[in-house]
Amino acid sequence: MSSDESIDSVNVAVVGGGPAGLMAAEALAAGGARVDVFDAMPSVGRKFLMAGKGGMNLTHSERADAFLARYGARSPNIAPLLARFDASALRDWVHGLGVQTFVGSSGRVFPTDMKAAPMLRAWLHRLRASGVTFHMRHRWLGWEEETSISRFATPSGEKRVRHGAIVLALGGASWPQLGSDGGALPILAARGVDVRPFVPSNCGFDVGWSEHFSSRFAGEPLKSVAIGVARADGALDWRVGECLITDQGIEGSLIYALSAPIRDRIAESGGVGATIMLDLAPQLSAERVRDEVLHPRGARSMSSHLQSRLHLTGVKAGLLRECVSKDEFADPETLAARIKALPLRLLRTRPIEEVISSAGGVAFEALDARSMLSALPGVFCAGEMLDWEAPTGGYLLTACFASGLVAGEGALAWLAERA
Repeated sequence: MSSDESIDSVNVAVVGGGPAGLMAAEALAAGGARVDVFDAMPSVGRKFLMAGKGGMNLTHSERADAFLARYGARSPNIAPLLARFDASALRDWVHGLGVQTFVGSSGRVFPTDMKAAPMLRAWLHRLRASGVTFHMRHRWLGWEEETSISRFATPSGEKRVRHGAIVLALGGASWPQLGSDGGALPILAARGVDVRPFVPSNCGFDVGWSEHFSSRFAGEPLKSVAIGVARADGALDWRVGECLITDQGIEGSLIYALSAPIRDRIAESGGVGATIMLDLAPQLSAERVRDEVLHPRGARSMSSHLQSRLHLTGVKAGLLRECVSKDEFADPETLAARIKALPLRLLRTRPIEEVISSAGGVAFEALDARSMLSALPGVFCAGEMLDWEAPTGGYLLTACFASGLVAGEGALAWLAERA
C-alpha cells in the first residue's frame, strides 16, 4: 500500500485500552481532540478487570510522602505525575463516575461493591458520549517510515492510520494473554528510544523444594513470619507479613513486597540465586527463643519440644527440617539461631507471563515533562510500559491513571502548539 486513499486519518490515536490509555483518551476528549482508541483485544480494560476479581484495590489512603516512597528509585519521576493526579484526586474521579469508595482496615481504597466492571462500564459510557471511538482487535505493528502513520494488524488485514499525535499505553509484559506482551519495546528501540528490558515485579520465586516438603506443604500459608533481604551494604531489611508455599517455591503478599530487591540480588549473583532470611517467630526476641529451645525437654523429641515451647508446627516446623542439617537441628544453640534467621535460597523469579506486574520499559530519561519521547516528536508514552514499579496496594493503578492523564494533556498541548 502506498496511496493516501488506503490510509485512515484520525486526530489523535491512543494505543492501548487499559487505565492509562483510557485516561489519556479522556483528557484528550475533554480538551476538544477527536480521539480514536486502538486495542489488540476484543474489549478494553481486560487486565483492569482481572485485577478487580479479588476486590478492586484502586489506591491507598496513606500520607502523600509515604505513598510516593513506594515507587523507590523512580519516586522523583513519579512525583510530577502524582502532583497532577494523586490518590485523593483518583477517589474524586471515581466518585464522578457514580461509584462510591471506602477505605479498608489496611488503608487500601476500594469501590463499595469491590468490583471493577461497573466502574469500567460507566467510564466507557462517558468516553463514548464525549466522542471517543474504539477500534478493537487492532494490534499496533509500529510505524511506516514517518511516525505520523501507524500500522495495525486487524481481522480484515493490515490497516494504516495517519494521526496528528499518538499516545502509546501498551502495558508491560505480565499477563500477555490480557493484551500486554512487551512487543512495543523493540519497535521503539529501533527508533533510538532508550528502553530497559522488562523483568518480573510483584512476583514469586522458585526454591527447588524436596519432593517430601513440596508434597506436604504446597498451598500452605506461612503466617506471622518476617523476611530479611540483604541491602547492597550487606545489612538486612526486615518486613513482617504472610506468604504462601507453592510446589515450586514461595509467593504471596510479603514476598511480592520484597520482590524487587530479591530479584536484583539474584541478577547480581550471576544465576546462583539470592538467600533471604526467614524469622519464624518475629513476635519473640532472639533471647526468648534461645531460652525456650534450651529449656530442658526431658524425653520429648525436639519437634515436640518446639511445638510445646514455641508453637512451631506444620509448615514452619517443616521449613526447619527442610532448611537445616541434621547436625544443626540437633544443636539447640544453632537451632535457636536458625528459628530467628533461617537461610532460604531463592533460585529465580517466576516467569514474567504469570507475575502481577513488570519493571522495565521506556526510560523516563527518554521523555520530556509532557511524557513525549524526545527522539520521536508527537509520540507520548504512559502506564506500565514506562520503566517504574511499585508494590500492590493501589500504587500501580494510581500511577497508571496519573501517567495517562499527563500524557493526554501533553499531547493536547503539543497539538495546540502546532495548530
